[in-house]
Amino acid sequence: MNLREFKKTGHWPTLLCSFLYFDVSFMVWTLMGALGVFVAQEFHLTPAQKGFVVAIPLLGGSILRVAMGIATDHFGPRKVGLAGLAVTLVPLLWCALASHSISDLVAAGLLLGVAGASFAVALPLASRWYPAQLQGLALGIAGAGNSGTVVAAFFAPRLAEHFGWRAVFGLAAIPVALVLLIFWGFARECPVRPAPKTFRNYLRILHEPDVWRFNAFYMVTFGGFVGLASALPMFFFDQYGVSRVQAGSFAALCVFAGSFLRPLGGFAADRLGGIRVLCGLYASAAALLLTLALLPSLPVAIVLLFLVMACLGTGNGSVFQLVPQRFGNEIGVATGVVGAAGGLGGFFLPTVLGALKEFSGSYASGLTLFALAALAAMLALLRVRREWRAGWAAADAEVAL
Repeated sequence: MNLREFKKTGHWPTLLCSFLYFDVSFMVWTLMGALGVFVAQEFHLTPAQKGFVVAIPLLGGSILRVAMGIATDHFGPRKVGLAGLAVTLVPLLWCALASHSISDLVAAGLLLGVAGASFAVALPLASRWYPAQLQGLALGIAGAGNSGTVVAAFFAPRLAEHFGWRAVFGLAAIPVALVLLIFWGFARECPVRPAPKTFRNYLRILHEPDVWRFNAFYMVTFGGFVGLASALPMFFFDQYGVSRVQAGSFAALCVFAGSFLRPLGGFAADRLGGIRVLCGLYASAAALLLTLALLPSLPVAIVLLFLVMACLGTGNGSVFQLVPQRFGNEIGVATGVVGAAGGLGGFFLPTVLGALKEFSGSYASGLTLFALAALAAMLALLRVRREWRAGWAAADAEVAL
């Protein structure tokens, strides 16, 4: 695989639209986490309640990713993407104009999951334009749209300081509407795509053991990435006593590493093999998290979290170098199912961190638990790699494992 071949293949306006759709959707999806300190102070939330509220959009995205993945395979990603962007405007306006209670935030947060479900649309839209040996880089570029989390973490607290946190949700509707117009004008369906199936046929993929393996791997990489992205502002605010804006800035710095290294993960997996790269990343993330669990000084914690997010973001790209090789004809529903598992992992992480913080008075136990999950994922991957190399992935000699 080389970059010259990549430039001559596929459809770059659609790849760009996939990135923009994913980017603005992720900005919206993690907005509750970026504004979590403001919301928690207004409604006087406990640590467990804080973790739950900022995780609600992640749960909504997890639930909706399967449905949008099936819709993507059945109706085509362009149509589903347009619908997803239009619906995303609803919870933004709800939060801006009618968020008067925790119940309002929970309901609107669940609907914000439509933005998180964009994963099951944007990646298949890009994937179908590129051959197997270019999947890692193509999906890495499209998936780099998770950089929207950086935008939310950095700008949302600053805007909330001046205009109030509800106004930030209203302002976020503007870039969503702009991307909706760009997506409508430039995104195109790949002329070659599988014929639509019945709903029952789509769900047959759930009988495949490899789906559940990918689910577990992605719960750690993507669930860890998006879960930490939502929890970090509160972590810095509670643990180190920084201001609300400073907490958002530190979180944005750490999230930046994971967001923009996703294409590197896909590229490295294309060249070196997704299994090899993932094993190294899981081991590195576990070691860093165990060190972070000691709750060092703020500068050291920032460096450790920067490196943790870099590992997780790179791992996201590596996982999705492997998925299209195994489920190329069901890429929409496979992306939806695996993405749903990742979103579910993202929901559990801030929820568990908050609950353990309330129970023990420290974030150390939650961080240690996450480190053990990364180690478990590495061991599971080492166990199945021989089976994969001898089976489905070996069918394409051009693809590295």
